[in-house]
Amino acid sequence: MGRSSVRLAVDIGGTFTDAVLEVDSRRYTAKLLTTPAAPEQAVLSSMQRVLDDAGLEFRDVNIFVHGTTLATNAIIERKGALTALIATEGFRDVLEIGDEGRYDQYDIYIEKPRHLVPRHLRFTVPERMNVQGKVLLPLEEAAVAAVAAELNARSVESVAVALIHSYANNTHELRIREILADLCPKLRVTISSAVCPEMREYERASTTVVNAYVQPLMAGYLERLKLLLCAKGYTAPVHLMTSGGSLMSLETARLHPIRLVESGPAGGAILAAQIASEHRAPKVLSFDMGGTTAKICLIKDYKPFKGRTFEVDRAARFLKGSGLPVRIPVIEMVEIGAGGGSIARIDALKRITVGPDSAGAEPGPACYGRGGQAPTVTDSDLVLGKLDPLHFAGGTIRLLPERSLWALSHAVATPLNLATEDAAYGVAEIVEENMSNAARVHAVERGETVSEYTLVAFGGAAPLHAARLAEKLGIDSIIVPADAGVGSAVGFLRAPAAYELVRSWFLRLDQFDAAAVSSLLSEMSAEAHELAESAAGGRPLAEKRIAYMRYSGQGHEIGVVFPNRALNTDDVPELVANFEREYRQLFGRHIPNAGIEVLSWSVTVTTEESQPAPLPSLPEVEAPETVKHNPVFDAHAKRYIQVPTIRRGDMKPGAIVSGPAMIVEDNTSTFVTAGFRAMLDAGGGLVLTRKQTGTGN
Repeated sequence: MGRSSVRLAVDIGGTFTDAVLEVDSRRYTAKLLTTPAAPEQAVLSSMQRVLDDAGLEFRDVNIFVHGTTLATNAIIERKGALTALIATEGFRDVLEIGDEGRYDQYDIYIEKPRHLVPRHLRFTVPERMNVQGKVLLPLEEAAVAAVAAELNARSVESVAVALIHSYANNTHELRIREILADLCPKLRVTISSAVCPEMREYERASTTVVNAYVQPLMAGYLERLKLLLCAKGYTAPVHLMTSGGSLMSLETARLHPIRLVESGPAGGAILAAQIASEHRAPKVLSFDMGGTTAKICLIKDYKPFKGRTFEVDRAARFLKGSGLPVRIPVIEMVEIGAGGGSIARIDALKRITVGPDSAGAEPGPACYGRGGQAPTVTDSDLVLGKLDPLHFAGGTIRLLPERSLWALSHAVATPLNLATEDAAYGVAEIVEENMSNAARVHAVERGETVSEYTLVAFGGAAPLHAARLAEKLGIDSIIVPADAGVGSAVGFLRAPAAYELVRSWFLRLDQFDAAAVSSLLSEMSAEAHELAESAAGGRPLAEKRIAYMRYSGQGHEIGVVFPNRALNTDDVPELVANFEREYRQLFGRHIPNAGIEVLSWSVTVTTEESQPAPLPSLPEVEAPETVKHNPVFDAHAKRYIQVPTIRRGDMKPGAIVSGPAMIVEDNTSTFVTAGFRAMLDAGGGLVLTRKQTGTGN
């Protein structure tokens, strides 16, 4: 057919797989249940659904962007490859020792993170580099050959190589990779100097191990997907969404799948940042609630907060240090087990608890009729009257209210001697309180006041709970973007192509070696450009350079932007001044005349993205006629009340709907509580504003 712009994105979640197709100015969406045994089946089915709706074929697509939770799920469920670790002699237990910290200092029964590599698969070889990269002990190649024989004998599928100080000199890691390629040709090898060439031995080793653990799974999946797409006639490149909110090529993703661990949530943050820009809302709280988890992210000045490290598979929710550290570029967010499929139960103290475990896509909530017996948040929403059983997920899933009633009554209502609708309301309140607590904690960690933010809600379940969440947080404005039910996939199509390289190279500013720094940065720039260009599709690229600096002797560093050119000694005063300015912003003061050092250098190459124009203001117009009235449980009145239900597609820009009301669409529904009124903006989004005589918190 050959159109000028046919862009398609697919997001695999724990419960649903979402597809978004944009053809010029039109958008087509689909939401199907994920197929855990073969995720590519749901991907192809959802793609086929939107292409059929648009009258197109696979060969007509210009751009395909994909995000997936497969890597995350493999780590959490321990379903990755049989993985080994090769370390420097004497460093076998780096993973066990960690940073010698305890995430809960006074818990004598503390559960440390479960390691991906058991101790019997951790090997060492004689070799040693110093911190400057000088060889202190040459690599003993015979020892590497002996380890290779052990790996073959134990049917190891993947190996992580993390040698001491390899970020300063990686020749020994490269040689080990060559030897293993000869002696173990089927073995996948990840070297730390390629995945995380930075200081901090534990974090670097952990990142390398996690990449090795998921690489066979992800490489196999991506290869199968590519072959299936080719068979369907798709010939354009496949782009993958990264945890840092940018795109990478399929070939790069095969080598570094660790960068895909938080790809789905990152797409949602990109969407929320665009919504913030369109509404000129400088402070936005991104709220993404799907079938399995809820993700909360702060966006300030139209950009999400970003970090260089995060943890996966935490043993204790909210507690830093209880998970496996991964050092990659990432959008900072808090993720909790609070999705539509999160399971509700009664604990030993007779309290309602929700999550973190989820019914997922198989068997799913009780109301799906697929074998699920436990009550979930979706079952609660159905009993409360907030879901239409005939039109859930665009009518692809018919819900069974009687199953929800039975599950809630059996697991929650009867043990607490409650009416079933009261139990359903209790489940909803608990999950909303869990999410509001997570938002408060995340804001406090950043020194922000969450009530000053605008809530942007998307994902299949978020619009149902957004108004009540806003009431708990004291937020007065909510935005539910167009096609919010597949919001993360929409965000994929707004993401820039980019690649960030970080390398540790220690340098004191009073001993600044301009030639060596410029050589290092030039090498990093060339590599980053090559990796970014593979996903840029010819779009112009921009480069940003950051030095991670600290006062001598401090434990952590802060990022300081510096010029994108060759440096010289005359630049040192500017680097000092920029560091002191950033330090004052964080701590209120700086330390005059103290020694300053650089630990790591970063080069990011990204496509130049223009900021969207602000949406025009609209005059109020008459609201559409109510489609029907549905009974929705009112906890204050202790009874069901008739609430008007309006189809979002029937609303004209500027139309006002006063709560309580339900605004329904194919992939989600928005519940407007009595304290809010909703207006359809010029971009097709719903803007909920607290009434002057609102209900309060």
